Amino acid sequence: MIRAALAAVAAALVFGAAPARAEPLEDATMAVPAVGFPFVASYVADGLGLWEKHGLRVKTIVIAGIGSTNAVISGSAEFAQISGLSLTRAAAHGQRLLAIVNTTDKPITEITIRKDIADAAGFDPKAPLAKRAQILKDRTFAIGGVNTVVHAYLRIVALAGGLDPESIRVAPMAGDNMLAGMQTKAIDGMSTVLPWTRKGTVEGTTVLVASGAEGDPAHLTPLAFNVVASKPDTCEKRRSLCVKMGRAFAEAMAYIRNDAKGTLAILKKTFKNFDDAVLADAIEVVRKSTPASPAVTNEALANAENFNVEARLMKADEKLKSYDGLFTDAFVK
Repeated sequence: MIRAALAAVAAALVFGAAPARAEPLEDATMAVPAVGFPFVASYVADGLGLWEKHGLRVKTIVIAGIGSTNAVISGSAEFAQISGLSLTRAAAHGQRLLAIVNTTDKPITEITIRKDIADAAGFDPKAPLAKRAQILKDRTFAIGGVNTVVHAYLRIVALAGGLDPESIRVAPMAGDNMLAGMQTKAIDGMSTVLPWTRKGTVEGTTVLVASGAEGDPAHLTPLAFNVVASKPDTCEKRRSLCVKMGRAFAEAMAYIRNDAKGTLAILKKTFKNFDDAVLADAIEVVRKSTPASPAVTNEALANAENFNVEARLMKADEKLKSYDGLFTDAFVK
């Protein structure tokens, strides 16, 4: 009887000490339009294991350009990281999505030009934007895609210099091809996202013409530059999925703001072809552009829509009368 009692106590201790079974991870697919620094928060979430920490198993797929937006609209992805420009343009055409996180509140798009061209033109990098922008005239610039946010940025800067944006020749290509094109002088410059613009500026082969993160132009900040969006009914039917996604992004953004070295260590895995000095320089720009609050705001969406109108990607009379239903802060509180 004693032996039986002791065995029962031992069994109770063993089974009582066993941890409760963890809840199964929720699966989610996230579409992104490219590889680049607008999506640093998700790279950090991957690197730190934040998806799993918050109860998610996230599959990330790259679908170029507007395809990432369409992936959510069609239902092939629960989430997409898209610009606020795409979000408001889609809404203007009756395809309403819900933005739950804003990872970047400044346009981390930059325009650079080959140093030999800048030197020959007597370019002054400290001149007002209107003066700097005039160097775009009669030049060919690489962009990530036609009518994308990087193309829109090039058009806005051209207008700031009093130029017709239609007169600027553009060549759509991937970031690595842009760098090769600069070396062979097949293109004169590029309008794209970090870190590609910073490789030449750090190495001394290119000159920065304009930087959205540095305030060119200042009136477009705060901006819904990169938002995490979903269908409204996704967050209604699977609320826990959106809660977990919001919390994971909020933690990743806080990490970026507070730990530059840790962020560098994570990004080196994705951007293997860039030296540490280039990545570190680009990370400082991203840290300036990562808001303290991940909440999407009415003002940030309004500036995104103004961005569209200024770039002539949509007409002023197409602007939305309200952004109600296009964003919420419910999942980042």
